[in-house]
Amino acid sequence: MQQLFGKVRYVVPAIKPMRTYITEFENMDIAVGFSNMEEIAQYIGVPDEEKLEYDFVLIDIDNMKGLYNFKLQEVDKNYFVTAFDVYSLKRGLEIFAGLERQINLTKVYFSKEMLKEEDDYLNFLSAKYKISWDEKIYFPMENGDLSVIYENQRLAKIKFKKLSIQYKDGIAYMAEEILGTENEAQIRKAIKIIEKGV
Repeated sequence: MQQLFGKVRYVVPAIKPMRTYITEFENMDIAVGFSNMEEIAQYIGVPDEEKLEYDFVLIDIDNMKGLYNFKLQEVDKNYFVTAFDVYSLKRGLEIFAGLERQINLTKVYFSKEMLKEEDDYLNFLSAKYKISWDEKIYFPMENGDLSVIYENQRLAKIKFKKLSIQYKDGIAYMAEEILGTENEAQIRKAIKIIEKGV
């Protein structure tokens, strides 16, 4: 599995962090600082005619250049992950300012209240962009969840045990979307294994 993050450089430990590097974290390859998939392939020595051998690639971008360079309008699924403060909403939507054709997105909300007004506000802000919203997924951010997330970041570990049931259900639902609902039992089993730290 491959994950490509910009902000992850502050969370995932690396022995010798440089501008671009790949490190392993929790049995995943994490690529940091790359501009596109071709750069990653070159970095690990995959010939141009061959594809990277990963089951899944998760890409985290926060600018329009990344949207085009990673060809996100051609991928299987796109998520718009946001909190409800105005900065997060407007900064997130700026990525789509120059879109020439429509992109389908699933909303992923991190919110304490989960109010209809919050969803309406994002719909209002996004009306001028070429975005088609597929559905929405809520992560009800309880104080306990935030504490666990911050602790995980400090420890550079992924620990599920103390997260709320609602948070774990959100993760399971997204995994089912990516892997297919026929894998639901395997996903739930995997989450229980992760909880035990096995």
